Amino acid sequence: MLKKHLKSKNLILASGSPRRQDLLKSLGVPFEIRLKQIDEQYPKELTQSDISDYLAKLKSNAFTEELKPNDVLITSDTIVWHEDVALGKPKTKEDAFLMLQKLSGKTHDVITSVCIKSWSKEYIFNSTTKVTFKELSEKEIEFYINNYNPMDKAGAYGIQDWIGQIGVTKIDGSYFNVMGFPIDKIYTQLLKFSKEF
Repeated sequence: MLKKHLKSKNLILASGSPRRQDLLKSLGVPFEIRLKQIDEQYPKELTQSDISDYLAKLKSNAFTEELKPNDVLITSDTIVWHEDVALGKPKTKEDAFLMLQKLSGKTHDVITSVCIKSWSKEYIFNSTTKVTFKELSEKEIEFYINNYNPMDKAGAYGIQDWIGQIGVTKIDGSYFNVMGFPIDKIYTQLLKFSKEF
C-alpha cells in the first residue's frame, strides 16, 4: 500500500543501524541508505524528547543541500531517559556496565524521534515507551556485555537481545520504538507525507 503512494519518490534512510534498515524493509518500500558522520552534541538544557528531536533534525540538516525534488529523507535518534538523565551509547564496557546497573530493577523511558524531510517539507515526531527491568545480577550484565554488542545502543542494551529476553519484565508502548524505529508512526507519517508532498 505504501509503495504505491511513494512510487514516484526516492526514499532515503540515513542510518547504519541494521535494526532500522530491517524495519523499514518490512514496509515493502524500496529505499537507499546514505550515511554521514554527525557530531551528536545537543544543548545541555534540553531534556527528554527535545534531545532526540534536536538530534534527528541535526542529522537531517546534514543532507539538506543535496536533496532533489523527489527525495524523501528519514533520520532518527533514540535516547534512554532515566532519573532525569539521558543515556546515549556507552563509550566503554565499563560505561555499559554502569548504565545497565542503573537500569536494573527500575523503569525508564525509551524515546525515539524521527525526521521525515523533503526539499520543501519537514515532519518531526517522537514516540516514548516505558521499559521495566528486573534486578540484573552483575554476572548477567557481564555476560551480556561480553557476548553481545551493547556499544551501538542507547542505554547499552537491545531489547531484541538476550538481556531483553531475560531481563525486561514490562513494556508500555511500542516494542519497535525500543529497537529505535517506531514503525507504526513512521508508516502513518509517510502516508500523510506522500499525500501532502
